[in-house]
Amino acid sequence: MARLNLYSRLGVPATFDREHKYVTSPIFRSPLTLALLRTTIALYTLVVLLVTLIWKVTKEHDGQSYFSFFTYLTYTGLCAYYFASSTQTISYALRWRKGGAGAGYPLQRWSKILQALHVILQSTIITFPILVTVVFWVLLADPSTFGTLFSSWSNISVHALNTLFALVEILLTNSPPAPWLTLIPCLLVMVGYLGVAYITHATQGIYTYSFLDPHKQGAKLAAYIVGIAVGEIIVFSLVRGVVVLRERWAVKAGRVLALPEDRPEDDGDDWEHIESPITGHKTSEV
Repeated sequence: MARLNLYSRLGVPATFDREHKYVTSPIFRSPLTLALLRTTIALYTLVVLLVTLIWKVTKEHDGQSYFSFFTYLTYTGLCAYYFASSTQTISYALRWRKGGAGAGYPLQRWSKILQALHVILQSTIITFPILVTVVFWVLLADPSTFGTLFSSWSNISVHALNTLFALVEILLTNSPPAPWLTLIPCLLVMVGYLGVAYITHATQGIYTYSFLDPHKQGAKLAAYIVGIAVGEIIVFSLVRGVVVLRERWAVKAGRVLALPEDRPEDDGDDWEHIESPITGHKTSEV
């Protein structure tokens, strides 16, 4: 029972995603459109990762530290999520064309741990890119950011378009609000990254980000670390509120797919239960 309760708190109930929210959109009527959009983003992020990695290895001879940067780690997460979600959406779209609204998709039949990992990954790709963008442009950007055509393209791709891709998931899909419990894995990932950063310094002699250098920053280092953690909590909360509001708008605009079997058995009206962005409790919308 404890395990089931944990899964439920992670957004993985006994029947996973009955309303098919992870593979539908309040904007696009056909899931094929969402599948195409997700596939396009997946392919673009893969190209960015490959090109920037090859460039660093062949031109800058600095490929060994590529995956020591939080920017590229989070971008890899974006790429992985969009490939995973596009695969699920394509499968759903093909079944949807054959069987209508009641079609399912493979993740619904997979193990609970894989469903939970999908939910956790989704919670990271809608928050980490925004945090990366803010930290980069506020603390790290300098004249070299747009020094060459390549640096301009790569910095726009990984420090600006990353947030755009996160907004696609936040605003253009029916994905539900990230469960509050997934904030803990998000923070643990950030804590784990500190280990990566200091292992990189110990093995390669570099600090991936200048504000992590204790000799230069002194007491400010703790403030930077705590500030970024607080920033993640704020971003998570704001994004979650936006998603809740998007859900409420989708219901009022009649843009949420409602399956007959999803309606409460004791209520013949067309009610949708949507979470309040303030309280976190379910409210009913007609």
